[in-house]
Formats: sequence, structure tokens, C-alpha cells
Amino acid sequence: MKLRKWFMLLLMFVLCIPAMGTSVQTAQAAPGISIFLDGQQIRSDVAPYIIPKVNVTMVPLRVISESLGAEVYWDQNSQTATILKDSTVLSMTINQTYALVNDSTISLDASVQNRQGRVMVPLRFVSEQLGLQVNWAQETRTITLLTGSTAVVTPPPADISGGNNGSGSIPVPTTPPPAQSGSLRGVWVSTVYNLDWPSTGSYGNQSKQQQEYIQLLDELQAMGMNAVFVQVRPSADALYPSSLVPWSKYLTGSQGKNPGYDPLAFMVEETHRRGMQFHAWFNPFRANVDAKTDQLAATHVAKKHPEWIVNSSNKLYINPGIPQARQQIIAEIMEVVQRYDVDGVHLDDYFYPSNGTFNDDAAFKAYNSKKIATKADWRRDNINQFVQQLNQSIKSAKPRVQFGISPFGVWRNIAVDQTGSDTKAGVTAYDNMYADVRTWIKQGWMDYVTPQVYWSLSFAPAQYDKLVTWWANEVRGTNVKLFIGHSPYKLGTAEAGWQSSQEIINQLNFNASVAEVQGSIFFSAKDLRKNPLGLLQALSSYYNR
Repeated sequence: MKLRKWFMLLLMFVLCIPAMGTSVQTAQAAPGISIFLDGQQIRSDVAPYIIPKVNVTMVPLRVISESLGAEVYWDQNSQTATILKDSTVLSMTINQTYALVNDSTISLDASVQNRQGRVMVPLRFVSEQLGLQVNWAQETRTITLLTGSTAVVTPPPADISGGNNGSGSIPVPTTPPPAQSGSLRGVWVSTVYNLDWPSTGSYGNQSKQQQEYIQLLDELQAMGMNAVFVQVRPSADALYPSSLVPWSKYLTGSQGKNPGYDPLAFMVEETHRRGMQFHAWFNPFRANVDAKTDQLAATHVAKKHPEWIVNSSNKLYINPGIPQARQQIIAEIMEVVQRYDVDGVHLDDYFYPSNGTFNDDAAFKAYNSKKIATKADWRRDNINQFVQQLNQSIKSAKPRVQFGISPFGVWRNIAVDQTGSDTKAGVTAYDNMYADVRTWIKQGWMDYVTPQVYWSLSFAPAQYDKLVTWWANEVRGTNVKLFIGHSPYKLGTAEAGWQSSQEIINQLNFNASVAEVQGSIFFSAKDLRKNPLGLLQALSSYYNR
């Protein structure tokens, strides 16, 4: 999910930028090419240049950081540039024909390049992804960048490869249906990288962490929210005392260090005191946000069972193909179910990584007792077994505890499977995460499903209303409830449909017209608290009318 959208933030802590620190000869600006940001000329010590044929203007990565106010990182080993601004994480790798933007795949005419020790990036693509309008004047060979209210936003290329932005239709009822008073209104609370809670400034300070959580609940409840989905296992670690996994570093700054209290017990009690639901959110197969193990506690799975670990794109995963590893994760989740009064167990889409190489050839040979012909089908069977067995464990211990999963918003494209959705997604749950959500629904292996439908009503390649309708058809006639995952983090970006907070309200109005939709969950708390484009007032008005 959009937790995954922050996967590249790890570079902030561990990567140097040798290419940017290399001494270079001062260059004159390229003859005839000028770049202006809101009327002020952008100066560069290295000349921009245009790649022939594709007509793409390349500029130094430093221009993006110094002029556009973004954070930039260069990983020499993977030859990858990462750009972070607000809620956007953009990653490009040399010789790679696509970029990753908040975990969506976008085709590129030209990717990042390393010219004589300087990292060069495509100016238009980066600027538009950061919400700027880009204009090119051929006569004067001038590029004009406009931000904020100065820009009349032109939608950028689609953030799902294979499609183009389109206006689409917005089938929102003329008279909005009433808000569903009994519906679930939830918020994901990310703890990884201290994104939503607790703050880095609260490390080791029990009182401050508790006060921050109380303040968070105050604000969320004022918006009309009645449930939180708190990430209690961000990286095979714990926000609670555990005999199986180490304390999370996001509580104290050091993994394995006791924060002096039980944060999960406190959060559950404080949440229930307000009449709100508390769902414990687990990243099932993520072992670590980077490939470094020197700062991991001795009880971390990467230290105790390195044979279970796969390094994919410089992130560590627990191999779902190893039965003992799956059982260990189930045991760790059940520790929470049995010890805490949680309302639900919630999994995100951290099954197999959606991109990069995942080396599980040895596991495929060693643990394929069913003689499944293809590795893809074997991977899906591994996840199916995990979901089925976890559901059985939860229901055996505490039948009242809800079990839900939040998969990627597109199961399969209709071009690949005629029963799939009318979408053109470059990534799908079934084919990339090996998450056969349809089977989970049909078999009743979960209580609710929350697809991450992170696109607008006017985004043609993955149109919101089409996807919600598709998911509604999937759960119809089953006992699986349907909640929809929304993306307020996109408000104010240049992607089609996100230029007004009314987009979220229109989505909620559409949900209310679909009988199967029983609630919404928003990603994430920090993005709601920023009140993008006046969203908080709109939500409060909607939910309290």
C-alpha cells in the first residue's frame, strides 16, 4: 500500500550520494535552454541537455533538490535515484524503462542517466509527478515550471503503464445519498519510519508517545472516524513486548530496546475508551526495510533464520515458500490475538514484492510437494495456505476477532483475464504479488477485504467507480464485507482528478450507492491531518450530516 509507497525512504538513512559529491567542472548553461520556476530562473552548474528522438530534457538531480524543494538520494550500487517530496516517492534506475511512483509503475521515454559523475533526470517527468505544470516554448527554448495556485494543472502521463489519462465519467448521484451511519470509517496509522506515530522526537519518552496518540485519536474522531488500523509489526518486529520478535526501533531508535511500557496495550485501551475499533495491522512477509543487518536485534528473523530471507531490490523479505517461515509468522500474529483485546487482524499487500527479482528457486524445488507446474501458481498457493491457516487460527482462538486484508486495488486486467476489471494496470495483485484474492473471498478465508483503490473517478486506466463495482461483484453473495481503501495523499498532486478534496467526497457518495460497500479506510493519518485542500472540513461535514 501506500506503506509500500514509502519503501524508498530507507535511503534517507543509509545511502550516500557519491555522484552528487563528486567534483565536476563548472559548465555553462546549455545554449538556448532556460528554465524558470514561478518566474525565477533556475541556475545549474551543469548544462541541461535534450535527448534526441525522444526530446526529453535532462537536468542534474541537484536542481530537483535545490530548486523544487525535494529530497534526493543516489544509490551507486543499484544505480537508482530516489526523489521524495510531501507524499510522493519517485524512483528511477539507469537503463530501466519505467519509474516507480508511490509503488505504481510508469513507462518512461528516458530514465535517469549518469553523465561524467553527475546524475541527470528527466525534468518534465519529475516536475509533473511533484505536482508542477511544465510548459515548453520552442521559440525561446524556455522551460517554465509553475507551482501551487500559479499552475493550471495539466494531468501527467498515467501512473499505470499501458494507459493514458482520460476524463472518464463520474457516475456520482445527482443527490448524494445519506452517509452510512453504521459504516466503518477507518484510518491507517503507519509506524514504519515514524510516519504517523510515534514521532522520532518521542523516542524513549513514554509520556510524549502516549500524548501524541491521544492527540491523534482526538483529531481522527473529530473528522468522523471510528476505527484505526495501527501498524504493530512494521519490520518483523513489535510495538508490544513479545517473546518471538524484538521491540521495534520506531519506539526508541534502536531495535530490541524496551520503551518502558506496553504501547499496544495503551493504544487498545485508549481507542476502546472512545468507542472506536482497534485493528492490529501486520506487514506479513517484510523482514526489513533495507538489506543491512548490523543494527538488527539478535532475535530478529534475519539473524535467527537467515535461510528464510530473500534480498529483493535491497529489501529483506521472509520467503513465503518456506512452510516453517509461514507458521512462525502466524504464531507471531496469534501472540497478539491471544494477549490483546484487538477488534481485528489486518494484513496489507506485503506478500511477494511487486517488482524486482525474488530468488526462490531453491524453495520451489524443496517445498513443492503438490508438484505445482509453475512457480507463479506455487507462489499463489503459498499465500493461499498462509491466509487460510491464519484465518483458522484466529477463529479457533477468538471467533469475534475480524480478519481482513488490504490487497492492491487491481486484481487482474480484463486484457489478461476476461473476468478481471476494465483497467490497464502495470501491476496487479494476482500476477505481481501472487495474491489470489478472489479465492480468499470465495472460500470465506477472511471477514473483510479492503482493496486499495487509489485512483480517481476520472483516471481512465484504473477508474475508481469501475474498480469499486468490480470488487462489489466479487463479494456479492458471500459473507466477506467490502471496505474501500482511499488515497487522500494524492490530493493536490497533478494526477487526474486530485485537484479538489471533492474527489474524496464524490468517492464516498459513490460508495453509498453500492450496497456491498460497508465502509472506507484512508491512507494515512498524516495525510488527513495535513488537511489537503480543505478535506477535513469536507469529511466532517459528510460524516456528521
